[in-house]
Amino acid sequence: MKIVIQRVLEASVTVDDKKIASIHEGILILLGIVNDDNQEDIDWLVKKIINLRIFNDDLGVMNKSILDVLGDIIVVSQFTLHASTKKGNRPSYIKAAKPAIAMPLYKEFVAKLESETSKKVQTGIFGADMKIALLNDGPVTIIIDSKNKQ
Repeated sequence: MKIVIQRVLEASVTVDDKKIASIHEGILILLGIVNDDNQEDIDWLVKKIINLRIFNDDLGVMNKSILDVLGDIIVVSQFTLHASTKKGNRPSYIKAAKPAIAMPLYKEFVAKLESETSKKVQTGIFGADMKIALLNDGPVTIIIDSKNKQ
């Protein structure tokens, strides 16, 4: 699994001109899934996400986690995170898991985040054409790949 985390002051997801998710202070997570991802990847990423100290303390130092600030979370599926651009100019998405594999893992990822944060996690719609608006705070944008734990 590969994620892009963006610390936001606000973020929203719109599908067919209808806003389906909206948060204030928190994180927007773009989630890409490959065929060999599994529960171990979910558990490792969720632990990393909830403990990642990317929010400012009273001194303006990034010293607080999403749990510390009681922040909100939006998770959006994004198969394009696994695009290969090595050959030609058209990205290949062959590494990205097909919906039959990706959707259950996506749902489990969201459920695990909800369990660990004791908060409802908002989402986009899996496979939909989504419009994402955000006000990145910092900017703070971090990429994490569960296959690269070093």
